[in-house]
Amino acid sequence: MRPEGYDYDTHSRLAGPLTEPSGSPYRVQYTKLLALEPHRIRAVLLMTLAPLLTGLLLVYLVWPTHWVAREGGTDWLVALDVAMLISIGLIELFMLVNVASISHATMVARDPVPVFPEQGTRVAFLTTYVPGKEPLAMVRATLEGAVRVTHAGPVDVWLLDEGDDEQARAMCAELGVGHFTRRGVPEWNRAKGVHKARTKHGNYNAWIAMHGGAYEFFASVDTDHVPLPEFLERMLGYFRDPDVAFVVGPQVYGNYTAPVTKAAESQQFLFHALIQRAGNRYRAPMFVGTNNVVRIAAVQQIGGLCDSITEDMATGFELHRRRNPVTGRHWQSVYTPDVLAVGEGPVSWTDFFTQQTRWSRGTYETLFKQYWKAPFTMPPGRFFSYTLMLVYYPMTAVNWLLGILSCVLFLCFGASGTQVSASVWLMLYSDAAALQIGLYLWNRRHNVSPHEPEGSGGLAGMAMSALSAPIYLKSFGAALLRRPSRFVVTPKGGDTSSDRLLTFRIHLFWAGVLAVALIASFFLDHTHAAMRTWALLALLISLAPVAVWLGTGVRDRRVPRSAVPDVRAADGEPQSALAVGTGGTVPGGTLPGGTVPSGTTGGN
Repeated sequence: MRPEGYDYDTHSRLAGPLTEPSGSPYRVQYTKLLALEPHRIRAVLLMTLAPLLTGLLLVYLVWPTHWVAREGGTDWLVALDVAMLISIGLIELFMLVNVASISHATMVARDPVPVFPEQGTRVAFLTTYVPGKEPLAMVRATLEGAVRVTHAGPVDVWLLDEGDDEQARAMCAELGVGHFTRRGVPEWNRAKGVHKARTKHGNYNAWIAMHGGAYEFFASVDTDHVPLPEFLERMLGYFRDPDVAFVVGPQVYGNYTAPVTKAAESQQFLFHALIQRAGNRYRAPMFVGTNNVVRIAAVQQIGGLCDSITEDMATGFELHRRRNPVTGRHWQSVYTPDVLAVGEGPVSWTDFFTQQTRWSRGTYETLFKQYWKAPFTMPPGRFFSYTLMLVYYPMTAVNWLLGILSCVLFLCFGASGTQVSASVWLMLYSDAAALQIGLYLWNRRHNVSPHEPEGSGGLAGMAMSALSAPIYLKSFGAALLRRPSRFVVTPKGGDTSSDRLLTFRIHLFWAGVLAVALIASFFLDHTHAAMRTWALLALLISLAPVAVWLGTGVRDRRVPRSAVPDVRAADGEPQSALAVGTGGTVPGGTLPGGTVPSGTTGGN
């Protein structure tokens, strides 16, 4: 939906006004964000000093003269000291990489210059549907939004129905939308590969195999995202550049009411406001599985969307390794900051953890299965950009483990890898932390969210990233052990998963480990204030989602049931937040009027 009180119109034009393309042949042009800032000297100082101070802290902590040398110590305690030193060094190294990554992104981030699209291009607008997993009212809202999308050319809207649902088929006929299903077609429902059954990429690839040849581009949104009318108008122009394989935009959540939803959107600030814009520097921002337009010929060249739990990242990575056979240049992509669809975010902790597990696991799969090929096939700058993106999840996961390990080694065993002056350490650490926070806050001016208040610090997003670390670690372990992963549709609308105490079992496990270590430190007289402080902070992070869940439950119980409106669709189903305020097939699928694309224009 488009909730009242938010300026979606302005945020749908963040990249600027549409312009006539210049140059022949046309190449996408960009505007560097830093060049537009009147006080960019401050940003340059932050970009320089933040990694410099962080690096200085790393060198200071692991300097050989600061290593602990135990005279007469037992072998096992000496080994623990070494483990402690390595942990400290890696933690600080990962912090340095993270700060350097943000500094680099701040320096190179840029927006594309929007251009008018070519007229007459044939576009298919796609969304998927899994009966029983996604409310039909939500699907209707998305399709109604897609039908209103405008384009100076033929646009066909398609619903890719995983279950060949009777009600969905009738709704498509009512709205004038094409209905496609792969149900009952063995070659489109395999155990693995590009036509893997019960997966999003398998659904899309089946449609591409049947109907992709009739279109130049497909646009797509997830079922819980309603596109704005200018969706195609703001994206298609970049395809005047023949090397552009796909264009992507940011995600925002229209159900901006629940604490989890608000924090989940804020958590994505750095990715959508900065990291993707930095990807524009190398003409290779990441492919995101919703709010995108794709050149079908490019996807067909690599055999379709890739078989992965996060098919978007894997597909984008593969495309960025390949060359356009027509021009001989590498395929490129464009990220626009324009908010062109309003989605629905996770409402419960269960759904948020499911989402984070899927995203992190998909990144690990890309690292293990595809990354090693990139140095030989991807331009160096693009490879560097991808490296900075791909290391986020594993670094966060390992950092959490090493942080807990350091606390336990000292509090329970008295291990100490390095001995430094407390005052010097505090000075270096506080200065480095202040500069890192300053750099983060400076970049908040580039926030693309229409929901977060202007000038807000994004603290909820930072907290959400911190408390997601245990989830990333569990996912990392599963990936290392090669445990099978499966695509899980995030429950939406009225089907949102409920939370219970077991939802937080991973966080409670780590809270238990830290609590035991803290209690043991009092009996063992391991009383270093800094280590106890870090252990207490990690304990609070582990318990934070539980506390929010309990607090929200108490608040909700105080609200009378009659005060909560029960919004339902005409068919009696619970109405999705997206829908509020929005105005016999064969296995190939049909468009109204026949099985051949009819060329209906958007906005009808």
